[in-house]
Order: sequence, then C-alpha cells, then structure tokens
Amino acid sequence: MKIMFISDIHGVDSTLEKVLEIAGEISPAKIAVLGDVLYHGPRNGVPEFYNPQKVAELLNSNKKQFVVVRGNCDTEVDQMMLSFPILARSAHIMLEDGTVFFLTHGHIWDESNFEKIFDGNAILVHGHTHIPVNKLSEKGFRVFNPGSISLPKGGHPRTFGLYDSETKELTIRLLDDWKTIYNP
Repeated sequence: MKIMFISDIHGVDSTLEKVLEIAGEISPAKIAVLGDVLYHGPRNGVPEFYNPQKVAELLNSNKKQFVVVRGNCDTEVDQMMLSFPILARSAHIMLEDGTVFFLTHGHIWDESNFEKIFDGNAILVHGHTHIPVNKLSEKGFRVFNPGSISLPKGGHPRTFGLYDSETKELTIRLLDDWKTIYNP
C-alpha cells in the first residue's frame, strides 16, 4: 500500500495535475491533503497559474482518493466548491501494524504540542510551513512535512511525500521527478 502526502496547493491546478499524473502511475490507496487547498492566502502573492475553480474540479472528479484536513486559508466558502469534507482540523490514517499518521495542517498542532494529543506509535504529518521535513523530534516521535506542491519556501523545490508499506519508507519526493528522494 502507498499513501501520498501533499500540502499547500493554494489554487494552482498545474501542480495538482502533476500529482494526479504521478498517482496514476503509483496507485496510492489514499492521497492525504494537508490543507490550504483553493485560496492562495493574504500573505502569499497570487501564484502563477492560480486557478482555484480548476483545482476544485480536479479534486471533485477524484474525491474518493483524498482525505483532506483544513488549512489556515481554507474556509466555508471553499467547502461550498468541493463535494467532500475539507474542514476537519485533523484526521488520521491507521496502518495494519498500528502506526497512525496524524494529519493536520500545522498551524494548530505541530511539533511543540503534538505529544499532548496523541500517544503511541504516531507520526505527526503536517504542512503549513511549505518546507519539507522528515525527522525524529526531540521527544521521540516522527515529524513529517511533505513541503508544498505549489509554493515552496526557503529555497526548496516543489515536493510531496510518499509512504510505501512494503519498504516501510516515508520519503519526500521531487514533484518534477517523483522518483527522486529529496533529503532537505
């Protein structure tokens, strides 16, 4: 089983199309979207290729693939354009071995307060910063941020995350060459 992790689409249809192309090749069981789906947000400039209507169309036509959590730029107006829920502050995906991917955007729960809400074999998966991270926290849990597929920050390229249950690998991949593992 494979799970893709993407974050911070911010209304850019071309990068979501690339994700769907990659998903067509690797057939993930789910694509976890970690918030900031349609709107670019007031702190960001309007992204090149900004087309939230097309992003909504692409998401709606593939809705069975997605599990989505609310980002700080997602609102009830955005929900009105989508035919599946996007306003939950968190969600989780549980693996057969008991591992839990705790999905959130990162503006409410992050590395500093995660241990207060989850015990056990959990991995904190969030977006928000637009900066890819794959590390063990000082408190012993894994922190995973796939970066942004549309508006990367800190000089990083466009990236997404991939979990493969056969190899037990959780990796960050380049959007342009999804086979290449990116180690920030």
